[in-house]
Amino acid sequence: MTRRPFIAGNWKMYLDRAAIGELARALKDQAETLPGVEVGVFPPYPYISEVIETTQGALSVGGQDIYFEKEGAFTGQVSAAMLKDIGATYALIGHSERRHVFGETSDDTARKVAAALDHGLRPVLCVGELLSEREAGRTNEVVKEQIEVGLKGRTADELADLVVAYEPVWAIGTGVTATTEQAGEAHAAIRAMLTIMYSEDFAQKVRILYGGSVKPGNVDELMAVPEIDGVLVGGASLKAESFTRIVGFGAAR
Repeated sequence: MTRRPFIAGNWKMYLDRAAIGELARALKDQAETLPGVEVGVFPPYPYISEVIETTQGALSVGGQDIYFEKEGAFTGQVSAAMLKDIGATYALIGHSERRHVFGETSDDTARKVAAALDHGLRPVLCVGELLSEREAGRTNEVVKEQIEVGLKGRTADELADLVVAYEPVWAIGTGVTATTEQAGEAHAAIRAMLTIMYSEDFAQKVRILYGGSVKPGNVDELMAVPEIDGVLVGGASLKAESFTRIVGFGAAR
């Protein structure tokens, strides 16, 4: 089954308004020439509306996180309903920094997946293991728990637009990238898990991205792995030169 490549940039807490506007314009110009690849960005909250207005549908735009309540006295939080209201289409959920810096649990991610689906956002569920967990041979066990709990109670129909991002924690922001063999094995294992949880047809439709020190020098090798449907890019997505090169490699898949 052919799955449309998805090249996404997570801009985290970087850049200012001027830099983000310049980057968004460069990506819009490129994405309009590459209909075969989906290009997505996850800007800091203050700039999401402006990126949506600037790119005019050429890019998919999402939030880096959401809160699971629709509204209320939750100072500092942003709801799925709010993101949907301004035109966002995706939400990152369970990014490793949310799990390991802010202490989110898989139960938290399940509530956020539910909130995203209930308000019409497409969830990008991030999963991955610590270095100690990989060294202990627990990669599949850890990822299985994150997926099973994160998607609990949701049907295949509800998850028709699900994206999963495999991001080994030991490879994020470290300059270390999983080998193509490691990444391929993890992606295949995730697809097998989804097959057991739902069906082979469902699993074959889900796009599974790789995230972890992706850059122009390794994206072509990663995208050559059949089970990898795209990449979730951090630092290399902050500059137009490097990110447009990555998008170009993705489009050549």
